[in-house]
Amino acid sequence: MSDKNRQDVGIGIAHFDSEVNRVMYASTPLLVTFVVYIALMVLIGLVAYRATKNFDDYILGGRRLGSVVTALSAGASDMSGWLLMGLPGAIFLFGVSKSWIAIGLIIGAYLNWRFVAARLRVHTEINNNSLTIPDYLSSRFEDKTNLIRIVSAVVILIFFTIYCSAGVVAGAQLFKSTFGISYENALWVGAGATILYTAIGGFLAVSWTDSVQATLMIFALILTPIFVILSVGGVETATLEIAAQNPANLSLFKGVGWAAIASALGWGLGYFGQPHILARFMAADSHHVITNARRISMTWMTFCLVGAMAAGFYGIAFFAQNPELADGVNQNNEWVFIELAKILFNPWMAGIILSAILAAIMSTLSCQLLVCSSAITEDLYKVFLRPHASQKELVWIGRLMVLLIAVVAIYIAMDPDSKVLSLVDYAWSGFGAAFGPVVLLSVTWKGITRKGALAGMCVGALTVLIWEQFFFFGLSTIIPGFVLATLAIVVVSLREKPSQAMLDRFDQANKVLETE
Repeated sequence: MSDKNRQDVGIGIAHFDSEVNRVMYASTPLLVTFVVYIALMVLIGLVAYRATKNFDDYILGGRRLGSVVTALSAGASDMSGWLLMGLPGAIFLFGVSKSWIAIGLIIGAYLNWRFVAARLRVHTEINNNSLTIPDYLSSRFEDKTNLIRIVSAVVILIFFTIYCSAGVVAGAQLFKSTFGISYENALWVGAGATILYTAIGGFLAVSWTDSVQATLMIFALILTPIFVILSVGGVETATLEIAAQNPANLSLFKGVGWAAIASALGWGLGYFGQPHILARFMAADSHHVITNARRISMTWMTFCLVGAMAAGFYGIAFFAQNPELADGVNQNNEWVFIELAKILFNPWMAGIILSAILAAIMSTLSCQLLVCSSAITEDLYKVFLRPHASQKELVWIGRLMVLLIAVVAIYIAMDPDSKVLSLVDYAWSGFGAAFGPVVLLSVTWKGITRKGALAGMCVGALTVLIWEQFFFFGLSTIIPGFVLATLAIVVVSLREKPSQAMLDRFDQANKVLETE
């Protein structure tokens, strides 16, 4: 070998060693931060395990959540990995026109807190102390055939399995981007800790960890946009750079038609039917804590959404100024928040920031796994197979179901090209159309009947499943699903009268709500 070749090889080896050292330096603090965070979540699960005495505790926390935990748990269970991946990625790719999603969500969340939260807390208690949405609907409409219970449980299993897979995909993308491991291995790593603490601690573990995760999320979503703005020379400089890339980036209306705007705003309709969010209302200590919880939750949510959009928006300017650093976002636009955190912060701080993404993923995935588990255990296993099962048996069946559903969700998420936002959109629409109208009307209109509720759930779910295949008019499935389900409920319910007992319970709930 010539001296020149030896020199070239030596330079190559030195470069390789330097690169390995750089990666180890960067990844070790990230790895330590992630391990500490995950260990903390599992520890909370173990503490919750000791506080879980029966099945009521396991799936609804004994209905003893205060306003702060109710608010933060509802927010964290709502804002999954799409908040720090899907939404910033959409803004980064299309500009502020994708802000319509956030606008719709804020409106929908407020209306859900205002008109459903307290009412649902009272109605579920009066209607046989219902622990799940299928249980509540079955009791509310005196369904002795259990058909409502079966239909609603099936809807939950179908759409939540898809929703869970979105969380698994987000977790896999996070670990793949951060540590460079294969997508297949990242699937199991990302989901493992969530499965563990959910199965062990149940609802209390999920709610307590949600509060920690919500705090971490808002910290990351306030700090990261500030650093991005400072790094690109301030708001004015960044805005000019973004406009130079594409003037449409600054417009809410350019490049989007009425169908796109309506579809984005339509996300807000989904809130009325999300079982994992509704469960937080049902678990509140009483309806009196809801008002304060609403204020906390809406403030937290607004800051988080604005922060996520700002990260994506000013990320356009950052990567325009630093194209040599844009390999990650060019590979996947949903990595924009991840890449910004890794570039702008030292490895230890980046680890904390990126843990917020893991927090968002884990908080929602854990809620979804628990709701699915509850639907199988409470609404199918207990009702049809083991009506006299002990509390201990039900808790362990619930834990086994968490594991089973998680494995199915991981299988669905095997496609590395899966997009978090599209998976969430599909599941969100399914729940919003199938459960939204029936839940909203069940707590606000005494005239709704059993047949009307069944018609609404079936029409809503089927509309989403069919509309998704054809995407008529470019309109999101949630809007036709919600509208047609509402019409089905009203038309069918007006053809008969609810029983006197149903009317009496509705009046009883209203009297409780009127108390201070």
